[in-house]
Amino acid sequence: MSQPHPSAGTTVVTADRVSLGYHKEKEPLPVLVDVSLSAKKDELVAVTGPSGCGKSTLLRIIAGLVRPSSGKVMILDTEVTGPRADVSMVFQNFVLLPWRTALENVLFGLSSRSEFTEEQKMEKAKGALDVAGLSGFEDVYPGELSGGMKQRVGVARALATEPRVMLLDEPFSSLDDLTAERLRKETYTLLINPQSPVQSVILVSHNVEEIIELADRVVVLSGRPAHVVGEVDVTMPRPRNKKSEEFFHWVDKVYTLLS
Repeated sequence: MSQPHPSAGTTVVTADRVSLGYHKEKEPLPVLVDVSLSAKKDELVAVTGPSGCGKSTLLRIIAGLVRPSSGKVMILDTEVTGPRADVSMVFQNFVLLPWRTALENVLFGLSSRSEFTEEQKMEKAKGALDVAGLSGFEDVYPGELSGGMKQRVGVARALATEPRVMLLDEPFSSLDDLTAERLRKETYTLLINPQSPVQSVILVSHNVEEIIELADRVVVLSGRPAHVVGEVDVTMPRPRNKKSEEFFHWVDKVYTLLS
Protein backbone atom coordinates (compact mmCIF):
# COMPACT_ATOMS: atom_id res chain seq x y z
CA MET A 1 0.00 0.00 0.00
CA SER A 2 1.50 3.27 -1.16
CA GLN A 3 0.47 5.89 1.43
CA PRO A 4 3.65 7.69 2.62
CA HIS A 5 4.02 7.73 6.39
CA PRO A 6 4.98 10.84 8.36
CA SER A 7 7.67 10.52 11.00
CA ALA A 8 6.93 9.28 14.52
CA GLY A 9 5.30 11.88 16.75
CA THR A 10 3.84 13.87 13.85
CA THR A 11 0.32 15.17 14.46
CA VAL A 12 -1.84 13.65 11.72
CA VAL A 13 -5.30 14.96 12.73
CA THR A 14 -6.09 18.28 14.41
CA ALA A 15 -9.55 19.54 15.30
CA ASP A 16 -9.12 23.19 16.30
CA ARG A 17 -11.94 24.83 18.32
CA VAL A 18 -14.66 23.09 16.33
CA SER A 19 -18.19 24.29 17.01
CA LEU A 20 -21.50 23.26 15.47
CA GLY A 21 -24.95 24.65 16.02
CA TYR A 22 -28.37 24.44 14.41
CA HIS A 23 -31.49 26.57 14.59
CA LYS A 24 -34.69 25.02 15.86
CA GLU A 25 -37.77 27.19 15.43
CA LYS A 26 -35.47 30.22 15.14
CA GLU A 27 -33.76 29.33 18.43
CA PRO A 28 -30.04 28.45 18.40
CA LEU A 29 -29.29 24.81 19.24
CA PRO A 30 -25.58 24.42 19.98
CA VAL A 31 -24.19 20.88 19.65
CA LEU A 32 -20.40 21.28 19.91
CA VAL A 33 -18.57 24.24 21.45
CA ASP A 34 -14.86 24.87 20.86
CA VAL A 35 -13.90 21.18 20.74
CA SER A 36 -10.21 20.59 20.12
CA LEU A 37 -8.37 17.28 19.81
CA SER A 38 -5.45 15.77 17.95
CA ALA A 39 -4.16 12.36 16.92
CA LYS A 40 -0.50 11.63 16.26
CA LYS A 41 1.05 9.02 14.02
CA ASP A 42 0.50 5.49 15.35
CA GLU A 43 -1.91 6.80 17.98
CA LEU A 44 -5.41 5.58 18.76
CA VAL A 45 -7.48 8.37 20.30
CA ALA A 46 -10.85 7.59 21.86
CA VAL A 47 -13.67 10.11 22.23
CA THR A 48 -16.32 9.47 24.87
CA GLY A 49 -19.09 11.38 26.60
CA PRO A 50 -22.76 11.12 27.56
CA SER A 51 -25.20 9.65 25.04
CA GLY A 52 -26.38 12.21 22.52
CA CYS A 53 -23.65 14.73 23.29
CA GLY A 54 -22.40 14.90 19.69
CA LYS A 55 -19.57 12.32 19.57
CA SER A 56 -20.66 10.88 16.24
CA THR A 57 -21.26 14.37 14.86
CA LEU A 58 -17.67 15.28 15.75
CA LEU A 59 -16.45 12.20 13.90
CA ARG A 60 -18.46 13.21 10.82
CA ILE A 61 -16.94 16.69 10.94
CA ILE A 62 -13.45 15.14 11.01
CA ALA A 63 -14.47 12.93 8.06
CA GLY A 64 -15.60 16.00 6.10
CA LEU A 65 -19.20 14.81 5.97
CA VAL A 66 -20.46 17.77 8.07
CA ARG A 67 -19.12 21.32 7.98
CA PRO A 68 -18.55 22.96 11.37
CA SER A 69 -20.12 26.32 12.19
CA SER A 70 -16.66 27.51 13.24
CA GLY A 71 -13.21 26.12 13.78
CA LYS A 72 -11.42 23.75 11.44
CA VAL A 73 -10.03 20.25 11.01
CA MET A 74 -6.59 19.62 9.55
CA ILE A 75 -5.11 16.41 8.18
CA LEU A 76 -1.38 17.09 8.41
CA ASP A 77 -1.10 20.53 6.76
CA THR A 78 -4.35 20.44 4.74
CA GLU A 79 -7.73 21.71 5.93
CA VAL A 80 -10.68 19.31 5.67
CA THR A 81 -13.37 20.96 3.54
CA GLY A 82 -15.23 17.82 2.45
CA PRO A 83 -14.87 14.04 2.17
CA ARG A 84 -11.26 12.98 1.54
CA ALA A 85 -9.78 9.90 -0.10
CA ASP A 86 -7.30 9.47 2.79
CA VAL A 87 -9.96 9.41 5.54
CA SER A 88 -12.26 6.39 5.97
CA MET A 89 -15.07 5.81 8.42
CA VAL A 90 -16.44 2.55 9.83
CA PHE A 91 -20.04 2.82 11.00
CA GLN A 92 -21.83 1.05 13.83
CA ASN A 93 -24.44 -0.67 11.66
CA PHE A 94 -22.15 -2.14 8.96
CA VAL A 95 -23.88 -0.30 6.04
CA LEU A 96 -23.39 -3.23 3.64
CA LEU A 97 -25.34 -3.73 0.42
CA PRO A 98 -27.11 -7.09 0.87
CA TRP A 99 -27.23 -7.87 -2.86
CA ARG A 100 -23.45 -7.56 -3.22
CA THR A 101 -20.87 -10.11 -2.09
CA ALA A 102 -18.20 -9.23 0.46
CA LEU A 103 -15.76 -8.48 -2.36
CA GLU A 104 -18.32 -6.41 -4.26
CA ASN A 105 -19.10 -4.39 -1.11
CA VAL A 106 -15.40 -3.57 -0.72
CA LEU A 107 -15.10 -2.73 -4.42
CA PHE A 108 -18.09 -0.39 -4.06
CA GLY A 109 -15.99 1.74 -1.70
CA LEU A 110 -13.46 2.15 -4.50
CA SER A 111 -15.98 2.89 -7.25
CA SER A 112 -15.29 6.64 -7.31
CA ARG A 113 -11.50 6.27 -7.32
CA SER A 114 -10.78 7.02 -10.98
CA GLU A 115 -7.01 7.04 -10.38
CA PHE A 116 -7.08 3.24 -10.00
CA THR A 117 -7.59 0.77 -12.84
CA GLU A 118 -10.20 -1.95 -12.40
CA GLU A 119 -7.37 -4.43 -11.91
CA GLN A 120 -5.83 -2.27 -9.19
CA LYS A 121 -9.19 -1.91 -7.46
CA MET A 122 -9.62 -5.68 -7.44
CA GLU A 123 -6.12 -6.13 -6.04
CA LYS A 124 -6.73 -3.59 -3.29
CA ALA A 125 -10.13 -5.04 -2.38
CA LYS A 126 -8.80 -8.59 -2.09
CA GLY A 127 -5.80 -7.36 -0.11
CA ALA A 128 -8.04 -5.48 2.33
CA LEU A 129 -10.25 -8.54 2.86
CA ASP A 130 -7.13 -10.56 3.58
CA VAL A 131 -5.90 -7.99 6.14
CA ALA A 132 -9.36 -8.07 7.76
CA GLY A 133 -9.18 -11.87 8.05
CA LEU A 134 -11.76 -12.60 5.34
CA SER A 135 -9.65 -14.33 2.72
CA GLY A 136 -11.84 -17.07 1.25
CA PHE A 137 -15.10 -15.21 1.92
CA GLU A 138 -14.95 -12.95 -1.13
CA ASP A 139 -18.05 -14.44 -2.79
CA VAL A 140 -20.21 -14.66 0.34
CA TYR A 141 -23.22 -12.35 0.73
CA PRO A 142 -23.81 -10.29 3.93
CA GLY A 143 -26.85 -12.39 4.86
CA GLU A 144 -24.57 -15.42 5.15
CA LEU A 145 -22.05 -13.66 7.42
CA SER A 146 -22.00 -13.33 11.20
CA GLY A 147 -22.16 -9.88 12.80
CA GLY A 148 -18.41 -9.88 13.39
CA MET A 149 -17.68 -10.86 9.80
CA LYS A 150 -20.00 -8.14 8.50
CA GLN A 151 -18.11 -5.59 10.55
CA ARG A 152 -14.85 -6.95 9.13
CA VAL A 153 -16.21 -6.31 5.64
CA GLY A 154 -16.86 -2.73 6.74
CA VAL A 155 -13.29 -2.48 7.99
CA ALA A 156 -11.97 -3.99 4.75
CA ARG A 157 -14.00 -1.51 2.68
CA ALA A 158 -12.44 1.33 4.67
CA LEU A 159 -8.94 -0.15 4.39
CA ALA A 160 -9.17 -0.70 0.63
CA THR A 161 -9.12 3.04 0.04
CA GLU A 162 -5.69 3.13 1.75
CA PRO A 163 -6.72 5.72 4.35
CA ARG A 164 -4.28 7.77 6.34
CA VAL A 165 -6.93 8.19 9.06
CA MET A 166 -9.49 5.60 10.21
CA LEU A 167 -12.59 6.84 12.05
CA LEU A 168 -14.59 4.28 14.04
CA ASP A 169 -18.11 5.14 15.21
CA GLU A 170 -19.15 2.68 17.97
CA PRO A 171 -17.97 -0.18 15.73
CA PHE A 172 -18.27 -2.96 18.33
CA SER A 173 -21.44 -2.00 20.20
CA SER A 174 -23.79 -4.33 18.29
CA LEU A 175 -21.52 -7.39 18.51
CA ASP A 176 -21.44 -10.17 21.07
CA ASP A 177 -18.70 -9.90 23.69
CA LEU A 178 -16.33 -12.51 22.24
CA THR A 179 -16.57 -11.15 18.70
CA ALA A 180 -16.12 -7.57 19.92
CA GLU A 181 -13.06 -8.59 21.96
CA ARG A 182 -11.45 -10.24 18.94
CA LEU A 183 -12.20 -7.30 16.64
CA ARG A 184 -10.82 -4.80 19.15
CA LYS A 185 -7.48 -6.62 19.12
CA GLU A 186 -7.49 -6.80 15.33
CA THR A 187 -8.29 -3.09 15.08
CA TYR A 188 -5.27 -2.10 17.13
CA THR A 189 -3.12 -4.54 15.15
CA LEU A 190 -4.09 -2.65 11.98
CA LEU A 191 -2.68 0.53 13.48
CA ILE A 192 0.67 -0.95 14.47
CA ASN A 193 1.03 -3.15 11.37
CA PRO A 194 3.74 -1.59 9.15
CA GLN A 195 1.96 -2.96 6.06
CA SER A 196 -1.21 -1.07 6.92
CA PRO A 197 -1.68 2.43 5.45
CA VAL A 198 -3.47 3.57 8.62
CA GLN A 199 -1.49 6.18 10.53
CA SER A 200 -4.04 7.34 13.14
CA VAL A 201 -7.31 6.00 14.48
CA ILE A 202 -10.06 7.97 16.22
CA LEU A 203 -12.63 5.83 18.01
CA VAL A 204 -15.98 7.00 19.35
CA SER A 205 -17.29 4.77 22.14
CA HIS A 206 -19.35 4.91 25.34
CA ASN A 207 -17.75 1.69 26.63
CA VAL A 208 -15.04 2.84 29.05
CA GLU A 209 -13.43 -0.59 29.46
CA GLU A 210 -13.23 -0.91 25.67
CA ILE A 211 -11.62 2.52 25.53
CA ILE A 212 -8.96 1.70 28.14
CA GLU A 213 -8.21 -1.57 26.34
CA LEU A 214 -7.57 0.22 23.05
CA ALA A 215 -6.73 3.88 23.47
CA ASP A 216 -3.43 5.69 23.81
CA ARG A 217 -5.35 8.83 24.75
CA VAL A 218 -8.95 9.56 25.75
CA VAL A 219 -10.83 12.80 25.07
CA VAL A 220 -13.88 13.21 27.32
CA LEU A 221 -16.79 15.42 26.26
CA SER A 222 -19.48 17.00 28.41
CA GLY A 223 -23.21 16.77 27.82
CA ARG A 224 -24.71 18.90 25.07
CA PRO A 225 -23.58 21.40 24.09
CA ALA A 226 -20.42 19.34 24.20
CA HIS A 227 -17.04 20.70 25.11
CA VAL A 228 -13.87 18.92 26.20
CA VAL A 229 -13.84 18.39 29.96
CA GLY A 230 -10.50 16.59 30.03
CA GLU A 231 -8.01 14.22 28.44
CA VAL A 232 -6.40 11.06 29.79
CA ASP A 233 -3.08 9.73 28.48
CA VAL A 234 -3.33 5.97 29.01
CA THR A 235 0.27 4.95 29.74
CA MET A 236 -0.60 1.40 30.78
CA PRO A 237 1.72 -1.03 28.94
CA ARG A 238 0.34 -3.54 26.43
CA PRO A 239 -1.08 -6.14 26.45
CA ARG A 240 -3.53 -4.70 28.96
CA ASN A 241 -4.95 -6.98 31.62
CA LYS A 242 -8.63 -6.06 31.98
CA LYS A 243 -8.77 -7.72 35.42
CA SER A 244 -5.83 -5.88 36.93
CA GLU A 245 -5.98 -3.09 39.51
CA GLU A 246 -4.05 -0.84 37.13
CA PHE A 247 -6.68 -1.31 34.41
CA PHE A 248 -9.48 -0.26 36.77
CA HIS A 249 -7.39 2.70 37.91
CA TRP A 250 -7.52 4.03 34.33
CA VAL A 251 -11.21 3.17 34.01
CA ASP A 252 -11.90 5.18 37.16
CA LYS A 253 -9.96 8.19 35.82
CA VAL A 254 -12.24 8.33 32.76
CA TYR A 255 -15.41 7.79 34.80
CA THR A 256 -14.35 10.63 37.11
CA LEU A 257 -14.27 12.98 34.14
CA LEU A 258 -17.58 11.66 32.84
CA SER A 259 -19.26 12.33 36.17
